[in-house]
Amino acid sequence: MWWPRLAIAIALCACTAALGGCGFQPLYGGTTAGGAKLTEVMAGIDVNPIPGRVGQRVRNELIFENTGGGTPGPQRYRLDIAIKESVTDQLVQITGDATGQVYQLNATYKLIDPSGKVVLTGTAISRAPYNRFQEIFANVRARYDAENRAARTVAESIKTRIASYIATSA
Repeated sequence: MWWPRLAIAIALCACTAALGGCGFQPLYGGTTAGGAKLTEVMAGIDVNPIPGRVGQRVRNELIFENTGGGTPGPQRYRLDIAIKESVTDQLVQITGDATGQVYQLNATYKLIDPSGKVVLTGTAISRAPYNRFQEIFANVRARYDAENRAARTVAESIKTRIASYIATSA
C-alpha cells in the first residue's frame, strides 16, 4: 500500500520545513559567525610545539586535521597545549604482574587570538587500554599503539571544541 509511505514522506517534509528556520546548521557546513569559512579559520590555527613523542603526535594530528594535509592559512589564532601522561595497571595477577594497562593522556589547551587574549580554554582526556606480554618488543609496540590512539582522540576532541567555538563566536 502506498498511502502509509506518502503519509511518512509528508511528515518528514513538514519536520524538515519546521527545522529549516530554526537556525541549525552543520558545524563544518559553511561560514562562522564573522562570515569567514570555518575551514579557512581552522587552517589558520598555529599549534605550538608540544614536548615529547606523544606531544608531537598530538600536534601533528591537529595540524593535519585543521589543514586537511594542505598548507596552513594565515595565522588567526595560536594554540598552546600541555599534556600529562599516566599508566594504570589492570588485571593484576596474584604474583603482582599486570596483564593489562591503561594509558591516559590529559591535555589542557588555550586558544589565543592575535591580540594575545585567551579566548578558549579546556581539557581533553583519552584512555587507551593495552595488553602486556612476555616479549619486550610486544610491550613497547602495544604501548606506542595506545599512545597513538590516545593522541588521535585528544586531537579530534580539541579540534571539535575549537571548531564549535569559532563557528559560533568568531
